[in-house]
Order: sequence, then structure tokens, then C-alpha cells
Amino acid sequence: MPTSCRVLVVDDDADQRDTVAAMVSDIGYTAITAQDGEEALDRIEEGPIHAIVTDLMMPRMDGFQLLETLRSRGDQTPAIVLTGFGSSAKAISIVHDLHAFWFQEKPVDYDMLAALLERAVSHKGLVDETARLQRQLSYQGILGDLVGTSAPMRKIYAMIQQAAPSSASVFITGESGTGKELVARAIHRASPRMARPFVAINCAALPETLIESELFGHEKGAFTGAVERRAGCFEQAHEGTILLDEIGDMPMGTQAKLLRVLEEGKVRRLGGKGEISINVRVLAATNKTLKDALAKKSLREDLFYRLNVFHLALPPLRQRKEDIPLIAEAMIRDLNKKNECRVADLQPAVIECFMNYGWPGNVRELRNVIERAVIVAGEGTIRMQHLPPLFETKALPQSVTPETDNPTGLNIRPGATLREVEEAYIRQVLKQTNSDKKKTAEVLGISLRTVHTRIAEFQADDKAEADSEFSENVGAT
Repeated sequence: MPTSCRVLVVDDDADQRDTVAAMVSDIGYTAITAQDGEEALDRIEEGPIHAIVTDLMMPRMDGFQLLETLRSRGDQTPAIVLTGFGSSAKAISIVHDLHAFWFQEKPVDYDMLAALLERAVSHKGLVDETARLQRQLSYQGILGDLVGTSAPMRKIYAMIQQAAPSSASVFITGESGTGKELVARAIHRASPRMARPFVAINCAALPETLIESELFGHEKGAFTGAVERRAGCFEQAHEGTILLDEIGDMPMGTQAKLLRVLEEGKVRRLGGKGEISINVRVLAATNKTLKDALAKKSLREDLFYRLNVFHLALPPLRQRKEDIPLIAEAMIRDLNKKNECRVADLQPAVIECFMNYGWPGNVRELRNVIERAVIVAGEGTIRMQHLPPLFETKALPQSVTPETDNPTGLNIRPGATLREVEEAYIRQVLKQTNSDKKKTAEVLGISLRTVHTRIAEFQADDKAEADSEFSENVGAT
């Protein structure tokens, strides 16, 4: 056994602690001792620990609190719990609730301890190697399903690796189609909760009458149509991660109830009498800028401050175009499997076309375009004729008005807000598709419902502006 592997033995009983430490040394590991949880945390700070053997009942900080603290820090060091309860069922419950590696009843059996430590140290090695490979892949421009070597993406990878090991909330912002859910899944997979559920809910896709039932669950008979008890997303994500996508579209009343759930760690099903304790890491995402969401009061300030421990702002694809060839290559591999095709690469002219395009629908739009091209081409090289009609004449939003000096073809004033830029893009694509909303949605890589919503918002803004001008003219006369 490698003596370089350090095993931390934690027990307030000096005789018991010395006995277990002697066993650990005899098995072949370096034994480090601590008399309670607080001292154990100090020992962990002094050097790497490959496994922990801890008693449960101790003064100051007991074994429960020690394991909870380590889990909250993202420390995945396997722990073997020593229990004197004499109940296997209770011990197994402790292992499940505290994420301990396994348990052993007192008095400690030498052979059993040796077998458990061997497995625990091996498990720790696998965890460390997985983390190392993830870091290596991120250096090469791949982290989970995220792809890119640009400076903005490397910054995102670094922030994911900082945030993932903890249980802190993360607020993810970015335009539609930039990959906010992919980032959330990458955080979950790199966290100690990776083996637990990941539940995503789109707050914009649910009517106000259903969103609370989806989030918090309901009892049978709680409302018309509630024919059976149903666990909500928070219960389903217990000990795992929940993503609240498009949280800026969540009704304000629901936001207030959500804040209470986050602060108390308990949910009450609709129609329920009791509260249910939950342990869930919360990630939130929105395609709105936080400044606009707070200014327009579509997001409660107190909820924002509760969620915004880490803030990851995803760059739009137009700001990291150097990633497009690498992203396209990864997409082609994935789409070949999905559609049973044998496409090899992209024609240089296609790559150039992609690099010159504005990608208002971001990575989602790029994937839609490539999937269509993969299916049309079937095999070999994707060429210009395999692209959607919008690309065939290179009539792209970036060059729709070559007679002007504006290289984007968009009338955007200096200092325009992101909403104004988005509106200009959508209006321009609508113009290119002759107001075909379905085709516009495909080009932008967004849902038809979102296109209809944005158009209604633009029309409401136009009407409000017209009413304001009319009122001013009347007043002037």
C-alpha cells in the first residue's frame, strides 16, 4: 500500500483514535489524527487527505457537521463512518444522508477496515483523475457539451470550475441560444451532486396557473384536475441541482414563494398541510440583462441578491466567432450519430460564410443550420448548396443593405440597449423572410412562440410611442 496516501482518523476517544490510527498505519497508509470535526478541518488544510475515518458523536463539531461542512465546500474525499448504534439500517441512512463512503460498526474490524480503505482510496483517485481530465479538456476548449477556445469561453470554463464544487447559487445570463442550460449541466456534472438529479424547468413555457404546481408539487384534489399527488421540481431535485430557466418570466407572486423556499429549505405542496425539507442547489438563467430585469421589476431584487452568488455572463456567438470551426466540428460528429449520416467536414466557403454571418440565434441557430446541412448532404463535405436559402445568396443580416456604410445593415444608435439590438435583428430577419414568422424562428434558432411574443412587445412599444407623440402634439396645440 502507498504510504503517501494520507488517512484522517477523527475521534474524541483517545484510545479509540489511537487504535484505529495504528490499524491504518499497519495497513500501509499514513495516519493523521484529530479529536473532533474542527481539528479535522485544520488537518485537511495542512495537506491532501485521501480518505477519512470518523466517529459521529463528538464535542464541538461532530461527525455529522464535519461531513456536512465538507460537502458544502465541494470536498469529495470519501469518508468511512464509525457507528456505535448497532443498527445497520440507521448506519445506511447516515451514509445516504451524509454522502459518506460506507460505515463500520464498533469495535473496528481490521480486515473490514483494510478493504474499505482500499476501495475508498481507489475511489478518491478516480475522482481526482476525473477532475484532472476535465481541467485538461477545458484547456483544449471542451468542457462537457461546451466547446470553444476563445478568451471569453476560457473565462467561462474557469468560472464553472470555481463555482461547481460549492453549493452556491449561480445566475447565468446570455442571449437566447448561447447555451445557458449547457453551462448549468456542466456545473452540475463538475459538482459533488453529479450523481444526483438535475432538473430544469422553463419558467417562460408554463402558464401562471401551473408554474407553482410544477415547482412545489400538489396534493390530490388541490385543484381541478389534480387527480393524484405529484412531487414538484424541487422535491425531484432533492440533493441535486435545479435550473430555473428564464426566471425573469416567473410571476412576481411565485418569486416571493420561491424566495421563502430558498431561505428556509422547505417546500409546501399546493393543498398540503406540512412542509417538506429539501436540499437543492439552485441555478437560475435569463436572456434578459440583469439591469433591465431589475429596472422593469420583472425580477425581485431580494430574489436576485439571493441567487446571484456567482454570475456567469455568456458571450453571444458573434463575439467569439473564432470558436465556430471547432463548434461546427463537434456538432457534425454528434449530428452524424443522431441522423445516421457520414458528413466529414465543411467546405472552406461555408466556414467563411459562417464567419461573416451575425448569428442572431447564437449557437442554437448554428446547430439548426448544421443539422439541416448534415441531413441534406448525407455524407462527404457540407457545401454552400446544402445551407438554408438565406445563405445561398449570402443575403445575411450583416449585409442586407450593401448600399449603406453600415456593415451590419441595422439601424442601431450608439449606446443602444441589448433589447433595442435584439429588436433590430428580429425586424431585419422578418424583413428578409417576408414576415414569415415560422421561418424567422428557424433562422434565429428560437421558438415560434418567442417570435410572436417579441412581435407583440414591439407593437405595444410602437403604440405607446405613437400615443405619447399624439399627446404631445395635442398639448402643443
